[in-house]
Amino acid sequence: MHKKFNILSAKKALQLVVATGLLLVNNQANAQSTTSHSPYSKFGLGQMREDLLPQTRAMGGISSAIRYQSGLPILNMGNPASYSAFSRTILEAGLYGNATELSRTGVKDNTADFAFSHLAIGIPLSQRFGGLAFGLMPYSDVGYNGISRKKEGDLTYDVSSKGEGGVNKAFFGYGISPIKGISIGANVGFLFGELTDIKLVSFPQDPYMLNAQRNETRLIRGATVDYGIQYSKAISRKLNLTVGYMGSLNNTITSKTTSSIKRTEASSDPDYQNIPLDTVSSVAGLSRKVNLPLKHTLGFTLSKGYNWMVGADVKYADWSNFQTRANEPKLGKNYGFAVGGQIKPDPTSVKYWNIVDYRLGFRYDQTPLQYNNKNIDDMAVTVGLGLPLPETNFGLTFSRINISAEFGQRGSLSNNLIRERYINLNLGFTLNDTWFRRRSYD
Repeated sequence: MHKKFNILSAKKALQLVVATGLLLVNNQANAQSTTSHSPYSKFGLGQMREDLLPQTRAMGGISSAIRYQSGLPILNMGNPASYSAFSRTILEAGLYGNATELSRTGVKDNTADFAFSHLAIGIPLSQRFGGLAFGLMPYSDVGYNGISRKKEGDLTYDVSSKGEGGVNKAFFGYGISPIKGISIGANVGFLFGELTDIKLVSFPQDPYMLNAQRNETRLIRGATVDYGIQYSKAISRKLNLTVGYMGSLNNTITSKTTSSIKRTEASSDPDYQNIPLDTVSSVAGLSRKVNLPLKHTLGFTLSKGYNWMVGADVKYADWSNFQTRANEPKLGKNYGFAVGGQIKPDPTSVKYWNIVDYRLGFRYDQTPLQYNNKNIDDMAVTVGLGLPLPETNFGLTFSRINISAEFGQRGSLSNNLIRERYINLNLGFTLNDTWFRRRSYD
């Protein structure tokens, strides 16, 4: 009876996680909104999302040298070399939430949103043949909204700009350890999504004037390849050192642009604003190749079994050859670093809060964006918890809830910039189980 109860409990937990993940994917596919509320997302492909889970985001986003966490292999999509450490099937699903305060010259605006974060599965093949992983996650988001009033002679008009949409990434990866202590791996990703920019010229003081609206939609498609390597070695009876590197190839994707200019009619009824009257011009299907940057990240972790882990990453990417729109401002180079770690007070304790993972980190990025001749910096303090759930199936099934929060700032109030203060929340569900292992019962 005890065995049966444990197996059913594991199945129920698995069904709940899968159902949650599928529901989140469905909601994200049907919703045309975005989780980004950053004015800086109007550049490039928008606000970039990293290949990180809540448990690594909570440690500043370090990922290049992470193979194990709390004594268990981790599905670390950032460095596919880590897939070679899989000993159990890993299922990951999660939610992402964001609260943002935008400030400029005494004016403030607050926004909030939430959406699907990730759905991924890692499967061990064998100690000799490594492991594989596949999944779906956001790649970038566009979400900005601004308005300015202009005047020429006696004519007053408003120019408003708005952006929305996002790019998603489906990936498949494989990792193997050809030599003891050394692991290599690669991910093949497929990017897909739409990014829409809308500009509207309206005449608020003359209701009889027709407005002009320009819509530009970029259809993003293309394959990407990234790779990684890790070297792990026990430097004492209790301490383990891992060094990792992850990078990307010179990936090229396609951006197909459709644009139109329409005349619209103003209305005092908010439900009938800017109804199109006619189309002045329309251009469909202008295609161009987009060069994604070569990315490089190098880092290390030092860990003591289940007890603690510390680590750091440094990264570099050159976006200077990236351009998705004609005459778009060029991007620059991206430099950044991250430090973080976690601690479990007492892995052998019977008190719950002694076996929780407590995580802390910090990250800094000089983004590739320049606005008003000033680099846009992004920095954040990160915190998080790893909340273990009861083990089932005689200790073969491990489940965990991972929570992370990033308290950050992008931009500043100097040079007439917009200061963006944000809180990013991530909630993840992790299930480690021996799905494909033959079991025997007495």
